[in-house]
Amino acid sequence: MFQLLLAIIYLAFISLGLPDSLLGSAWPVMYQELHVPVSYAGGISMIIAFGTIISSLLSDRLTRRFGTGLVTAGSVFMTAAALFGFSISHSFLALCIWAVPYGLGAGSVDASLNNYVALHYESRHMSWLHCMWGVGASLGPYIMGFALTGGKGWNMGYRYIAILQIILTVILIFSLPL
Repeated sequence: MFQLLLAIIYLAFISLGLPDSLLGSAWPVMYQELHVPVSYAGGISMIIAFGTIISSLLSDRLTRRFGTGLVTAGSVFMTAAALFGFSISHSFLALCIWAVPYGLGAGSVDASLNNYVALHYESRHMSWLHCMWGVGASLGPYIMGFALTGGKGWNMGYRYIAILQIILTVILIFSLPL
């Protein structure tokens, strides 16, 4: 059961990496459709980063109160909802609004799972954990590219990742007893 939990944690880190490269891979198409300057991507990135910092700083309190499993499931759900929000957005302002839960979701899951693995597993698992993040960060642009080259648009690329995040949320909820 301990190994099954570790596999689920690895899966969570793949999921954590999936959306991290999406904005950069989709922005060359997005900014034209949104009729904004290229530089506006930095604004969205800063909102996401600010949310990540806030939730990372609050992660310890949240984890103590609700436990690692619930914080992780809630954070992944928040990220999934934000990605779905990105997928239905057609304005820069809407993206900025959805960037808030996106960042808040990303920070808590990262800090909470890092802490859990550091306390309960050998140090080599921390390296593998971050390797899994890299797998997700590499797959995200590939999935976005698939959507863009298939004529589905950047909105659908975000929706594909949101669906994967929702599936992971369900897996995490069912794995809470572990």
